[in-house]
Amino acid sequence: MKAAKVLPWSECGRTTARQRAVEIWKRGGLVVMPTDTVYGLAADPDQAAAVAKLWAVKGRDPEKKIALLAADVAAVRRAAARFDTLALRLAEAFWPGPLTLVLPTPGGAEGFRVPDDPVALDLLRAAGGLLRVTSVNRSGAAPARTAEDALLALGNVVDLIIDAGPARGGVPSTVVVIEGDGLRIAREGALGSDAIRNAAGRAHHE
Repeated sequence: MKAAKVLPWSECGRTTARQRAVEIWKRGGLVVMPTDTVYGLAADPDQAAAVAKLWAVKGRDPEKKIALLAADVAAVRRAAARFDTLALRLAEAFWPGPLTLVLPTPGGAEGFRVPDDPVALDLLRAAGGLLRVTSVNRSGAAPARTAEDALLALGNVVDLIIDAGPARGGVPSTVVVIEGDGLRIAREGALGSDAIRNAAGRAHHE
């Protein structure tokens, strides 16, 4: 496969980049896009072959799910995720932002996050509200924070890279699992356990 095309996200280029990304997702391709933490490798969650390719590209255990980025809470609800009072409280406190909430769905638990990045949100809305996204890197390697890093890491296995300049973050999201009427912090990242506990209003964590 030849090297991926790189399109700039700029005043004159964003429409072309957006349209091209949506076309690729709809036909089962992979697109590298910016997020508020690092550059992400994104697939349409309804395209099974594209999602399978995400795991293959990452060299990741297929039993380990890849989180869904969402345009807003409404998009998460459309995925039939169940919000209880605690989950809603955390979503209201930290979305958009570096919090991944693992919520029950009819197909099993899924991780959801609303990124705090205008480009990512624009692309998510254009794609229908949800994309399955993982960091741009092979498992165990450092994630890409620029389009140039993404091109070097995965340029020969993706269809498009959207360049919006360096990603602001670098620290992964905090992952919180909602379990019954409590929560468990599965990974502490950009948000500390104290911030999660304070927002939750009670100390249901491990």
